[in-house]
Amino acid sequence: MSTVNKGRHAFSYALPIALPIGVSFFFIGLGFGLYATSQGFPWWVPMVLAMTIFAGSMEFVTIGMLMAGFDPVTAFMLTLFVNGRHIFYGLSMLQKYTNMGWKWFPTVAWMCDESFAINATTKLPDDVDAGWFYFHISWLNYAAWAVSTLVGGLFGNLLANYDLRGVEFVLPGLFIVIFLEMLLNSKSNTIRFFGISGAVMAIVMLLLFGSSTFMLLSMTCMLVACYIAYTWGGVRLD
Repeated sequence: MSTVNKGRHAFSYALPIALPIGVSFFFIGLGFGLYATSQGFPWWVPMVLAMTIFAGSMEFVTIGMLMAGFDPVTAFMLTLFVNGRHIFYGLSMLQKYTNMGWKWFPTVAWMCDESFAINATTKLPDDVDAGWFYFHISWLNYAAWAVSTLVGGLFGNLLANYDLRGVEFVLPGLFIVIFLEMLLNSKSNTIRFFGISGAVMAIVMLLLFGSSTFMLLSMTCMLVACYIAYTWGGVRLD
């Protein structure tokens, strides 16, 4: 199969998987665009932030920081705590994102929670090229987020009168479904144990330290636990 045909075939496989996330991005992007323009920013600012930062939660925080004044130290610390989990995403995808050629850089640069969840868990058929699939998932999610924030900046004020409460649960619901699917389909009790332990760890950290820092702390603890189990316990999760 030629390179072009591989790309097209992988795209046809990736599009139905990415589409539900694109829909959820649309509503959240509308909210971000509405929020940014309501704070006095021009319509194009939400899209520019989306395309350059591409970290939804950090983009909301950035609006507040831009209004507060220049403070690079605070900006760095907030970014580390809000999106430090991406460090762990990158480490876990080192083996998957190899031998991708030019597709490697945009796939890495456009990594987000949703792209990571799909690329890390999807079992591809033998006739689907993995590199092309990872690339398509990444750029589709990136484009969906950028376009949704643009629409939010242009027309978000028209939706202010509609009650969209509950839409924000779409993405957490997605991750819950992916997590449960991994547990149910896993053939290893060790993987199930580590998955449940990670969820318990996250809940404990949330209760102890609050929502602002629990994710970075819990993922650090998970990384240390997996390293100890791998190095001294001989545990293999592959």
